[in-house]
Amino acid sequence: MEVCFFCFSFSVSAMQMQEWLRSLRPSGDGVGKSEVLDIRSLLPSLPSSFSFSSLSLSSPSLIGLGAVASLTVYWLVTRPRPIRPPCDLQAQSVPVQGDSCCRRSALLKDDNLLDFYHEDTKTVYDVFQRGLRIAGEGPCLGFRKPGEPYQWISYKEVAERAQVLGSGLLAKRCLIQPNSNQFVGIFAQNRAEWTIAELACYTFSMAVVPLYDTLGLEAIVHILKLAEISLVICDQEEKAACLMGNKEKGLTPALSCLVLFNPVSTALVERGKNCGVEVLHLSQIMGFFVIRQEDVSVSYLPLAHMFERMIQVTMFCHGARVGFYQGDISLLMDDIKTLKPTFFPVVPRIINRIYDKVCISHYSQMTSPLRRAILHYAVRRKQAELSSGIVRNNSVWDRLVFNKIQASLGGNVRFILTASAPISPTVLSFLRAALGCLIFEGYGQTECTAGCTFSMPGDWSAGHVGAPLPCARVKLTDIPDMNYYAKNGKGEICVQGPSVFQGYLHDQERTAEALDSEGWLHTGDVGQWLPNGTLQIIDRKKHIFKLSQGEYIAPEKIENVYMRCVPVLQVFVHGEHLQSYLIGIVVPDPEVFVGWVKGKGIVGSYEELCQNPDVKKAVLEDMTAVGKEAGLKSFEQVKDLYLHPEMFSVSNGLLTPTLKSRRVELCKVFSEQIQRMYSKAD
Repeated sequence: MEVCFFCFSFSVSAMQMQEWLRSLRPSGDGVGKSEVLDIRSLLPSLPSSFSFSSLSLSSPSLIGLGAVASLTVYWLVTRPRPIRPPCDLQAQSVPVQGDSCCRRSALLKDDNLLDFYHEDTKTVYDVFQRGLRIAGEGPCLGFRKPGEPYQWISYKEVAERAQVLGSGLLAKRCLIQPNSNQFVGIFAQNRAEWTIAELACYTFSMAVVPLYDTLGLEAIVHILKLAEISLVICDQEEKAACLMGNKEKGLTPALSCLVLFNPVSTALVERGKNCGVEVLHLSQIMGFFVIRQEDVSVSYLPLAHMFERMIQVTMFCHGARVGFYQGDISLLMDDIKTLKPTFFPVVPRIINRIYDKVCISHYSQMTSPLRRAILHYAVRRKQAELSSGIVRNNSVWDRLVFNKIQASLGGNVRFILTASAPISPTVLSFLRAALGCLIFEGYGQTECTAGCTFSMPGDWSAGHVGAPLPCARVKLTDIPDMNYYAKNGKGEICVQGPSVFQGYLHDQERTAEALDSEGWLHTGDVGQWLPNGTLQIIDRKKHIFKLSQGEYIAPEKIENVYMRCVPVLQVFVHGEHLQSYLIGIVVPDPEVFVGWVKGKGIVGSYEELCQNPDVKKAVLEDMTAVGKEAGLKSFEQVKDLYLHPEMFSVSNGLLTPTLKSRRVELCKVFSEQIQRMYSKAD
């Protein structure tokens, strides 16, 4: 129903005003009782004997009353409504059979876990078919060239191309007999063909084995041999040549066919013939289908990991579309602005960068005390709305203060999911207010099909990863060495349910380490149950080491704290059992570092400042202050550090594809600096 503003005419009478107030009584489809009380609370208190009919009002007074009435109706109709949580937020999970250490989702009616959300979607192939029925000719996969808009392949066309690719692989005898024990390797960056190739395998009941550069030669050879992979689909000729080299050395005898997305040289085809590997271009498999443009993907998290795969499966299930980034993480923000996504999956390292670069850098330019005061007030007002369950991006504060931040992500984001590692409550609370969208945290790993907990809609508190999903039970078990005991609500996080994997292929030893006899997956993470039934990640059993005085250290927890320091872009915390203190390798943020140091009276180039002892001292002091504020104990604070001018990255082998630190490699690369820092104390 539309409301016509200022519809009261100049001849409105007191009786008409009285009739309007009477119309505010609760009705089936009208304004509720609480709204009536809200309205009356806005009016001044009047004697019980008061009646509008006894008034004799002038025309200006009547006009004013009409305006107030109209504005009140407008406020009632348009005011934001809070999101209603699906369960009691103070009891988001419940004990299983009375055991407070083991909990399940409060969304379940009983202890029976959820196997399938939709009865017609029991495989990934079913999921895509459901999306196809919903969307049909609607857009599914998007790609773009630099500087150009996104182009889209429809659900129907993706399904057809997957069918054609699978049939072509069989027709070319790249595969002997399709079945669930037939493994197909995909060795490519995120791009549309990656997803189409995956769907082609699922269409013919084959399993996909992702490969990626940072695995290293030894790991790739191990996987190819273990799974007896005969067919690998690649994007670039360089990767195909690497695989062929393994074949020539006799390391991967089963490999017999390589299919490339990009053009294939005659030399590579001939080389393949000499070692028994058939080399084909995608067009030779699919006939009419050739990708006409370079792949660019808003799907930037590696498809070789389950998190991004499950994101795509979920989007397909609902007939939604997936765009791909250009393959260069430095251009991701430009891709997002062009694509204008409504859903943005992130990992903490990415969302921290957004917070630092888009939010802090932008508003640090607000030199006016008045502007800063308005910003802080706007954040408080939006956070107050969040505490009431209201999430929106159309308030006056969004238009006046936060519109530039929202525009930097395309302006249409309504749902962000962060996973992979804990995120700072400060960052999460600020971004929820500034972006005006739903931001959820999840927790899990590949071995439990990406997720086992998820924050509840309506719960906008920070510092936890939500309650167990309906498909999982989660319990905590004792870790005596770290003084964590389940009876105290703390321990190693274990997961059980239909989403947990069955084991590692041909590796009973590692399977026995991960899965116990009752089917519980031991994650290696340490958590605690909060009073409202949500799970908080507090430590990491893996990567734990002990200092010489016997104190256990969880370096990733400390690194997450130090990442909140303004001059710090990346940090690696290191310790040794023969040493009594920690040291750190810090990569300063090149976009703010020089200005931050200049504010302390020190000038120079980025590289010069990294070598300046006074700068190192200033950074160490800032990190110590942030660590103390975050509650780090004295032995958890780094006592010395080395400023490194080059970023840790996937390409230099210091980060995993999910942007986590490769700790062993970092120790090797910085062994000289580590030894030098420890030698100072000797």
